[in-house]
Amino acid sequence: MNRWPVVDDAPAWAEVLEPFLLSSHARRLRERLQERLDAGAPIYPPDPLRALRMCEPHRVRVVIVGQDPYHQRGQANGLAFSVASGVPTPPSLRNILSEVIRTQGHTLIAGGDLTPWAEQGVLLLNTCLTVEDSSPGAHAGWGWEVLTSNIFRHVAQQPGPVVFMLWGAHAQRGVEDLDLSRHLVLCSNHPSPLAARRPPVPFVGNGHFERANAWLVSRGQAPIEW
Repeated sequence: MNRWPVVDDAPAWAEVLEPFLLSSHARRLRERLQERLDAGAPIYPPDPLRALRMCEPHRVRVVIVGQDPYHQRGQANGLAFSVASGVPTPPSLRNILSEVIRTQGHTLIAGGDLTPWAEQGVLLLNTCLTVEDSSPGAHAGWGWEVLTSNIFRHVAQQPGPVVFMLWGAHAQRGVEDLDLSRHLVLCSNHPSPLAARRPPVPFVGNGHFERANAWLVSRGQAPIEW
């Protein structure tokens, strides 16, 4: 993390960002992050709001909810489940791309950088936007979740159709209080190797990418090139 975010980092989301950045939640979060930075803790990713900047609210067609960024140096690039170019593909992402290939026959993604999805209106957002080196979940409950919950709510209120892909209990809890009746909600286990093949709804074979595209097309939208 290079610095504390400002509204200008993702101006299209100002309606959500501005009240959060002025809130007591943000003040406490900023203080805790600064304490860790002052102590020399490496915090990832460098740009916590990158997913928002790449996918403006009116362009969001699919939301994929993650938990927190990858926690090894050079991995996290500001998009949920995505890694920087040249970084070995983590196991969960390998399962995600394998599911794409299973249903689509190929994937647009070379390596593990999901930027091409974000450019098509896929909001790849973790519920917690920062993490410390080698410490998964280190910043969970610090306040990012207040912002990301408001972002999901804002997306759900947009007039256009949106697909929400919720993989695992954490992602499903993250949107449980939203009115998603106008949108398509796809739920399964998390793509982690520990859960991807387990009941009740295994990630492997869930067909979410195929179902998402069919639903978007049925509502006059272009499919995502996964």
